Amino acid sequence: MISFLSAGVILGLSAGLSPGPLLALIISQTIKHGTREGAKVAIAPLITDFPIIILSTFVLARLSGYQSILGLVSITGGLFLSYLSYESIRTVGFKATIVEAEPQSLSRGAIVNALSPHPYLFWITVGAPTILKGWTESPFLAVVFVASFFGCLVGSKVVLAVLAGKSRRFLMGKSYIYIMRILGLALFAFALVLFRDGLSLLK
Repeated sequence: MISFLSAGVILGLSAGLSPGPLLALIISQTIKHGTREGAKVAIAPLITDFPIIILSTFVLARLSGYQSILGLVSITGGLFLSYLSYESIRTVGFKATIVEAEPQSLSRGAIVNALSPHPYLFWITVGAPTILKGWTESPFLAVVFVASFFGCLVGSKVVLAVLAGKSRRFLMGKSYIYIMRILGLALFAFALVLFRDGLSLLK
């Protein structure tokens, strides 16, 4: 259980804290309309990701007998995590551009997240394979992974909204940069695991 819990925590924190369109919208809405509006944006993945999870898990489950395809998916996931690791390690801070607009925070957050390629790439190449791996051992492990992932993803974004409501300096400070670099190293470790699993499936 520890491995699935730690995977969910690290991947969730990395996704929650990484600079990107959704984080930019969270900070923008928080600064313009208050912490509550930023928090609404933060929960958008709970709306947009579950259809992606269901579809990608269903497709991969159907391909469970095709070891070579699953091996390629795993290697692709490793490449994707390696890219995210690189982006996290080279983070030098984050500055959001403030755009004048009506709040509509939840709908805006859902649209931004749905149009981003990251959720699709993550769940197809990393998230869904981890869910299926956990499910084969025990459905509880799959639930642990998903719950810890979303808990840390949404939780970290809500925390950033609160911090942005009090001070924007955290996102340009050394603490944020160090956190992202540590998460980047952890992501690369998970990438190596996916490479190993992928190569073993291709043999």
